[in-house]
Amino acid sequence: MTAPPAHPAPHASPLDLGGRTALVTGAAGGIGRACALRLAAAGAKVRAVDRDAAGLEALAGQGHGLAGTVEPHVLDLTDLDAAELAAAGTDVLVNNAGIQLVRPIEEFPPDVFHTVLTVMLEAPFRLIRGALPHMYGQGWGRVVNVSSVHGLRASAYKSAYVAAKHGLEGLSKTTALEGAPHGVTSNCVNPAYVRTPLVEKQLADQAQAHGVPEERVLSEVLLQDSAVKRLIEPEEVAEAVAYLCGPQASFVTGTSLVLDGGWTAH
Repeated sequence: MTAPPAHPAPHASPLDLGGRTALVTGAAGGIGRACALRLAAAGAKVRAVDRDAAGLEALAGQGHGLAGTVEPHVLDLTDLDAAELAAAGTDVLVNNAGIQLVRPIEEFPPDVFHTVLTVMLEAPFRLIRGALPHMYGQGWGRVVNVSSVHGLRASAYKSAYVAAKHGLEGLSKTTALEGAPHGVTSNCVNPAYVRTPLVEKQLADQAQAHGVPEERVLSEVLLQDSAVKRLIEPEEVAEAVAYLCGPQASFVTGTSLVLDGGWTAH
């Protein structure tokens, strides 16, 4: 007779993060806001981290009435020591914060390149470093890194963003290998273009970089390589993040969950 599996497959059930603490960076808008609200709806106490105090206050208002709570935490992620401290005691860490500048390499300001790498790669390292001791101590943790299709593919004029996202992919995989013996998973979620303020700002930047009118940028530049010709909604990305936090994904680690409308199928 075949012995039953040591870890029986869990039945599909609503995500329950009651009693868990989650930290979401870039939580004041876009994907981060959607993730914060989704995890709070699942019962988590969410530390909503952003440098935008007004945006966090608005988010906290949206969080009323959910099963969990949303607690604003104003923080500039270039303060790396503060970032690491903020992650202490975290059960679920969602590294989402991002910034973008579209310029040819020869015109790309070195100080902006440095800032992008600090916020989007070094800060996630410090946040993970701050969160792991608690996760290891309890034998459970979830690290979800909001990467991008640009963590897997490159586009012209986005040297800093592409470099940071490729680095985040490697950091996520290393975290997965080190965390597996401690019950900690680490994965990336890789959306194509999401309907966020960051993408809306890109329309003007891309129009200048490519020399086309702004109204043509969406169809001819941003969605050129996507088989599904629309932007992704932030809530769709948040659902992918939520899946990776649930029991059904306990064997999913060190990988990238791609939400790109067929971009990487080419």
